[in-house]
Amino acid sequence: TSYGGERTKPEGKVVEILGHVNDPGTDILSIVKDSGLPTEFPERVLNQAVRVGKPVSEADRAGRMDLRDWQMVTIDGEDAKDLDDAVSVVKDGENYRLGVHIADVTNYVQEYSALDREALNRGTSVYLADRVIPMLPHTLSNGICSLNAGEDRLALSCIMTVDPSGEVTDHIIAETVIRVDKRMSYTGVAKMLEGDADALAENEAFIPMIRLMHELSGLIRERRGKRGSIDFDLPETKIDLDENGRPVDIRPYDRNPATKIIEDFMLLANETVAEEYFWREVPFLYRTHEAPEEEKIRQLSLFINNFGYHIHVRNEVRPMEIQKLLAKVEDTPQEALISRLTLRSLKQARYSIQCTGHFGLAANYYTHFTSPIRRYPDLQIHRIIKESLKSGLGERRIEHYRKILPEVAARCSMKERAAEEAEGEV
Repeated sequence: TSYGGERTKPEGKVVEILGHVNDPGTDILSIVKDSGLPTEFPERVLNQAVRVGKPVSEADRAGRMDLRDWQMVTIDGEDAKDLDDAVSVVKDGENYRLGVHIADVTNYVQEYSALDREALNRGTSVYLADRVIPMLPHTLSNGICSLNAGEDRLALSCIMTVDPSGEVTDHIIAETVIRVDKRMSYTGVAKMLEGDADALAENEAFIPMIRLMHELSGLIRERRGKRGSIDFDLPETKIDLDENGRPVDIRPYDRNPATKIIEDFMLLANETVAEEYFWREVPFLYRTHEAPEEEKIRQLSLFINNFGYHIHVRNEVRPMEIQKLLAKVEDTPQEALISRLTLRSLKQARYSIQCTGHFGLAANYYTHFTSPIRRYPDLQIHRIIKESLKSGLGERRIEHYRKILPEVAARCSMKERAAEEAEGEV
């Protein structure tokens, strides 16, 4: 309240007590507060979430493609509660029909509503060691917008025909109504693929589809690798807490074949959607990753020369050069060091209204379409897609999106960085 003076000390007022310094969770809460992350939803936002979170009705299903008889599953971590993507795969001759079905969050979060303004203010969900700070209230993110097994849900689906080389030869994007057959976990699917007898017996009806998913994932990953996509296979850290919130174990959270399946399918859907809307020439939000600065790559090259490695820099570095370096250091004592230094030499990905490509993925077109529960840009582009599907974007709406999307891109990029800093500090 006062900065004091020559003879007086600064004075302030205690407005909130976070807890005792030794209480579990107080340290994380202090980081949350220091980062300016909101911890509570305004009452009007919570009330609106309750009002709109009604079960799917006949009116909701009207005009949508009905996919409730398609076999589909969700595959997530065991402790996940917001299940916003489901997948389906069938063989069609020599091709595959891959469906990526994303919760239709925009059906419940209307533009300029209290829910929408709060979601934009948060920009993203934040995942910390002992808590999740969600972008949307749990009434929605864990309720009607979560693709729970056995329940009708509204979705926005990207259904792709993929040939044996892993290329998308045809696709449709449609408003759908779906019913997930089973919730599966990364661990459970990995056990199935390893031939675990109990896992196979428990999921007998899904064995053919899971094997098809694994087969298709390999084709997609191989095609992406051939064009130069960079795969930083750095181990993530999982912190186990006891019932009092105290850490009892820190262990690597490794990517297994099941996590790679979902990653491959989501990346392919994001690329497919981005390419279609680029050629539609309508305002859109892209996820872009610019080529690294030449000087940073030269510094990296000088450093790795000490270990006998080299990056060829000819006018500009290409993703394939980074990919080759990572392949060379794989399973060597220097792998962790060189991989992390290489990652730090690259620029950060960001949201943009310009489609300038994604360096790390070696992709000409890329967006974020697959997580509207936890990323506001996904929610925003779902609105654009749905409007274009229903009636097309007229000049008034095109001008509207041209006006608001630059601010959305800038704000969400900033919020994402703040969330990453808080997660890193924790």
